Amino acid sequence: MRITVEADVAAPIGQVWRAYTTPADIVKWNAASDDWHTTKANVDLRDGGAFSSRMEAKDGSMGFDFAGTYTKVVEHKRIEFSFGDRNAEVEFLPGPKGVVVRVVFDSEPTHSVEQQQSGWQAILDNFARYVETKEKS
Repeated sequence: MRITVEADVAAPIGQVWRAYTTPADIVKWNAASDDWHTTKANVDLRDGGAFSSRMEAKDGSMGFDFAGTYTKVVEHKRIEFSFGDRNAEVEFLPGPKGVVVRVVFDSEPTHSVEQQQSGWQAILDNFARYVETKEKS
């Protein structure tokens, strides 16, 4: 099953793209809840390039690496990637506030569709807030 999440980001495409693809930015927004964080991120943003984000509970009780390979990168427009046996696409579209970031990904069987959708949406909402706050500073 494919799941879609999206957020409107009130910022120019260059700012949105950089925040989505730069490790120093990723570690600041990539978490679904306040009790988790990303401790490091690596990005080789090109077709065939690898990426990884180390996601950990702030209390140290658990963590995992979200990692994969970029399969298609079109600057300021689209990022496609595989992670394990799953795939995802991120689109950067003109929107009413600036840029609509839409992520479509393959679900996995461990968690409910609702849990997966709400988790990925929370991360994308954090991203939008981060970019909009950074844009104003």
